[in-house]
Amino acid sequence: MHRFGSKLFYLLFMLFLISVISFLAIHAAPNSFFAAGELNPNMTEDAVARLKAVYGLDKPLLQQYAEWVVNMATLNFGISFVTGQGVIDEIAKRLPITLTMNIVAMLAVFVLSIWLGIKAALNFEGRSDHAIRQLSLVSFAMPSFYLALLLILLFSVELDLLPIAGLHSIEVKEGIDYYLDMAWHLVLPVGVMIFVGLGSMIVYIRSLTLEILKSDYYFFARSRGLSPQILLKRYIIPNLLPPVVTLLGLSLPGLIGGSVILESIFGIEGMGQLFYLSALSRDYPVIMGILMVTAFLTLLGNMLADMLLLKLNPYAKRQ
Repeated sequence: MHRFGSKLFYLLFMLFLISVISFLAIHAAPNSFFAAGELNPNMTEDAVARLKAVYGLDKPLLQQYAEWVVNMATLNFGISFVTGQGVIDEIAKRLPITLTMNIVAMLAVFVLSIWLGIKAALNFEGRSDHAIRQLSLVSFAMPSFYLALLLILLFSVELDLLPIAGLHSIEVKEGIDYYLDMAWHLVLPVGVMIFVGLGSMIVYIRSLTLEILKSDYYFFARSRGLSPQILLKRYIIPNLLPPVVTLLGLSLPGLIGGSVILESIFGIEGMGQLFYLSALSRDYPVIMGILMVTAFLTLLGNMLADMLLLKLNPYAKRQ
């Protein structure tokens, strides 16, 4: 209970720091949402001032922040400058697809990287080891936006096998076909996320596995004549899981941040695309709302990874 309380305090304290930094950074940025109105000859200074008063932007900065924090505690992130809708409603409509993409990509990276990393280590300096290392280097060096454009040109333009953009086909409206069509549209963006995320994980797991293969306890287990399957199940994978789970928790910000680029390229109406469009239009309430939701999900993911780590690491459990 004490450990959970300390984790909760850490989460709230980090959210407070992120809120302060995000609020100051956004208000220190050049231009504003009302810059376009100020350049419009039909928009008077009084009209701009009235709009700022409506959104509370005429108040002192400290008062704006205090009111925003109080409202945020009740999940009231304000009103979008662009759509006039509640920010929480805008985020709620787009959050599920972004979470789905990132969770699927993370699980796939977890399974594939463990399989490929162990396979490379067990075949050290062999053909499969060299092939997997080359794959990991390409993955690590490949920008996600460049790979996305290459795959669109190949599978959508040249071969006409996969949809170019969007989440749904026009003719598909409901039923199981609706979700199958959505999954079909997500093949390319999720595939890019998986491939780009594999590189560093494969190298890390291969290195960890090589250390395990050199350890005394593994040498003793092999001397007992245990089969390769038992060695893998009882000695290699259990010792790999704690550091891998830790690394996955640390990689959460990168996965969520990467969806901003991919959702914009593939025209997916997720939270990443909303953040990009809001940044272009200087829609402050939406930007700050997305930043705080993303920060909360990242911190929550790290906290869950720490709790899972306690289950996987008996020694840490006894501390």
